[in-house]
Amino acid sequence: MRRAGTQNCRSTAKESFMREKIPAVVLGATGTVGQRLVHLLAQHPWFRIVAVAASDRSAGRPYAEVCRWLLPYALPKHVAPQKVCRLDPKSIPCDRPAIAFSALPAAVAREAEPRFAGAGYAVCSNASAFRQQPDVPLLIPEVNPEHLELLVRQRATTGWDGLIVTNPNCSTTGMVLAIKALDMAFGLRRISVTTLQAISGAGYPGVASLDLLGNSIPWIPGEEEKLVAETRLLLGRIVRRERVEADVQVSAQVNRIPVVDGHSLCLSLGFDRSPTPDDAADVLRAFRGSETVQSLPSAPSTPIRVADAIDRPQPRFDLSEDGGMVISVGRIRSCPILDLRMVALVHNTLRGAAGGAILNAELLAAEGWLK
Repeated sequence: MRRAGTQNCRSTAKESFMREKIPAVVLGATGTVGQRLVHLLAQHPWFRIVAVAASDRSAGRPYAEVCRWLLPYALPKHVAPQKVCRLDPKSIPCDRPAIAFSALPAAVAREAEPRFAGAGYAVCSNASAFRQQPDVPLLIPEVNPEHLELLVRQRATTGWDGLIVTNPNCSTTGMVLAIKALDMAFGLRRISVTTLQAISGAGYPGVASLDLLGNSIPWIPGEEEKLVAETRLLLGRIVRRERVEADVQVSAQVNRIPVVDGHSLCLSLGFDRSPTPDDAADVLRAFRGSETVQSLPSAPSTPIRVADAIDRPQPRFDLSEDGGMVISVGRIRSCPILDLRMVALVHNTLRGAAGGAILNAELLAAEGWLK
């Protein structure tokens, strides 16, 4: 696996993808995020599913038989009869290792993902197992595409023919996309965030109904720590192929609420240069990724949608724009304690999970990191 170093190489690679789709394997395909990956990849213009993989108890049986399909769309016909493979690259019926999309639990991912990377797969992981690893990019393409440079160090350290790239926690994705442009414009220094997180973030069967209906739970294991650590990494810099954390203070509180999809984040932000609400809204509306990122199939036309209505964004109304890949931001106001207040909304299983992993894979392809 070799990185193409010129724009011509990237253009040629893109044209090739359109002629022959890149084989993809979904690891953890029976879970909620795995199902999202199967649905999105079944109609993807660059990638094609050649195998689905899960735990040993599902291996060898048809996907449709072992998967309790939870999405409001039909299970893709060409995937339904596929025999579920074990979490072992040797069990995958594909002569050309390419991409492994991982929706595995962290403990399982820690064992399985390096096996696939060592066998030549580009692992695009939604798991938290390697997000803090110094040579593993934690990536949001519009925010920090330059962090792919860490893969040079990763290859040198591991000797893998493949690679591992991770996407952040779903709440972190929504927050960092909402604040990246403000950080660049005004110098972000302090963040206070309170999340209202949907039950789909807990997987299936998730939180017991008697615990959550008519209730909220002010604790989700590991979530507050992820919001703090991952935000500093994503807003950080790469210096001599090493990741330097951003100098930003983050205070996080999290809550599970009885909403199916959509994580809301109530933010108070402190800056070097205090913006007016109108200035902040203008910066958010103008935010785009690089030209390469904007050209990717899953990239939204505008990553941030600023809601003008005083009572938006709301999960019921604001989750589906651009395939669930847009972050909605509203209630932008001055803050009497810090500088600015606002509310952000992210589709946690699309932009915050499966869609984010696919966008990372598209960037890898466009930048020449795939075979």
